[in-house]
Amino acid sequence: MENQVPYYHQIGKEVEVFEQAYKNKIPFLLKGPTGTGKSRFIEYMAHKLDKKLITISCHEETSSTDLIGRYIIKGAETLWMDGPLTVAIKEGSIIYLDEIAEARPDVIVAIHSLTDHRRELFIDKLGETVKAHQDFMLVASFNPGYQKGFKELKPSTRQRFIATSFAYPEAKIEADILVNETGVEASIAKKLVNIATKIRNLTELGLAETVSTRLLVDAAKLIHSGLPKRLAVEVAVVEPLTDDLEVIEALKDLCNLMI
Repeated sequence: MENQVPYYHQIGKEVEVFEQAYKNKIPFLLKGPTGTGKSRFIEYMAHKLDKKLITISCHEETSSTDLIGRYIIKGAETLWMDGPLTVAIKEGSIIYLDEIAEARPDVIVAIHSLTDHRRELFIDKLGETVKAHQDFMLVASFNPGYQKGFKELKPSTRQRFIATSFAYPEAKIEADILVNETGVEASIAKKLVNIATKIRNLTELGLAETVSTRLLVDAAKLIHSGLPKRLAVEVAVVEPLTDDLEVIEALKDLCNLMI
């Protein structure tokens, strides 16, 4: 296991809550917009608990077969290969289903018996039920409110997890994160956070996503390694947000005034 601790700045009681959820083997759900540190938090907690972490980035093609396993042909033989979820269950790892609401509905069906007192997985193709290792933990994340009414988690699924909400950190903490992650000067970090705060408050632009801490980290890295500040903000913050040329120009003007 890697010795380097993933950098994570605790915001509230999330570390304590996760430790207790792990101790009680209760599935854990992280809610919040993209780039607010959900994945980094799970990396940090897996390191802190000294557990292997298996991360699955879910998308509209992610099926239960991808997670549970499939038969593969090897030479003249047909062999069963466990998927990442089955591996985690057997070896007692933490599995993190990132953006679970994006996956196919059969994924939610497959994990149901893992998220209650049974803690087991039925492998239909083998006709077998696998009991979870005592150290196994299921963690998922989703982004509520993204494209209203689309890809929401059903209440019956949400109630199988304990949940915590992630939001963008307050300005001083976000600036500290940028400095720690990239080595950029504190004065530049502060300006980047001010830009993000301004754009996050511009609801009239109708952006599907807003400026994440992740985008700010990318901008800070580019500035730290020598790219001009305004260009770094344009390519790392403005362009990833939208394809609307008028909005891009408006955001560029705004950012150029602020950095």
